Amino acid sequence: MSNTAWETLSNQAVATAGVVYFLALVVYLAEWASLRQPAADRELVGAGAAADAPTAAEPEPEGARTAFLGRLGILLTSIACAAHFVALVGRGMAADPNRVPWGNMYEFTLSGTFVVALLYVVLYKKFALGWMGPLVVGFVVATLMLAVIWLYDAVAPLTEALNSPWLVIHVVSAITATGAFTLGGIASAMYLVRMRAERRAAATERPLSRWIGRVPQLDALDRLAYRVHAFAFPVWTFAVLITGPIWAHEAWSRYWNWDPKEVWAFITWVVYAGYLHARATAGWKGRKAALLALLGVATLWFNFIGINYFSTTSQHSYAAERVVDATTGLVAELPFRGRIR
Repeated sequence: MSNTAWETLSNQAVATAGVVYFLALVVYLAEWASLRQPAADRELVGAGAAADAPTAAEPEPEGARTAFLGRLGILLTSIACAAHFVALVGRGMAADPNRVPWGNMYEFTLSGTFVVALLYVVLYKKFALGWMGPLVVGFVVATLMLAVIWLYDAVAPLTEALNSPWLVIHVVSAITATGAFTLGGIASAMYLVRMRAERRAAATERPLSRWIGRVPQLDALDRLAYRVHAFAFPVWTFAVLITGPIWAHEAWSRYWNWDPKEVWAFITWVVYAGYLHARATAGWKGRKAALLALLGVATLWFNFIGINYFSTTSQHSYAAERVVDATTGLVAELPFRGRIR
């Protein structure tokens, strides 16, 4: 296949993944809508019923339709994730010479959203993440739309400084940590949502709404968020404080350059270090820990995308843009920073 054919395949795979992700989102929302009345709701209704009223047989918490929609949702997510992977492979194969698909912000965003979806699929059964489906897929769909509309760029070769084995080591670890931190942030956000819903339900003596009833209990959400963050933090440390400085020294002869990307990556590291330290030493759990985790994921994604919009001094050039002199026919490679335009 030619480079143009590979790039076309990648674009078509992104479109396919987006459509299937959207279908998965619709299915997940239908699953939530089809959930039967929670147990607490049934108990309140039963307590308020007349003593001589006939008692209907209580339905199962999740009927056959709900279970089917759940299986269909994870199947569609897996198919979309596979198409997402094909899109990444196509981007790398479209370059001349072939390279890893991390040449600009569009490709970084494709990779980051792929890892988020992949981690969700892989951890789906282990942590019973069915309730997280519409949140994860909704995030992936929205971010892919942002990438396609505002971040898209044609395939270009890497600059000489980035044509290094450290690119693979550094970016794989950074993107893996980003995906895990994002899942942890979703769990922390839902902790706050459920906590508020429980307080409101207790104040009004009403049961939780059906979609909140789908979310795990607060202690389970807190444990899930902590376990995911505990996994992601060492990976992020390896990316930011080990491979990043080593690669910077190889490319720029300095381990630390006070580049905006470096500074915000370190800020993110400090926030998550504070999160884990506060939990381990001060016993922070629940609301305080969730708020700190959300601060961390905000700094993470601001560094991932926002810095490229607000900063004009970053040395993190992601690819080279080929410019052909019309008079001489000479080809020059200019640094390209992959900013939102």
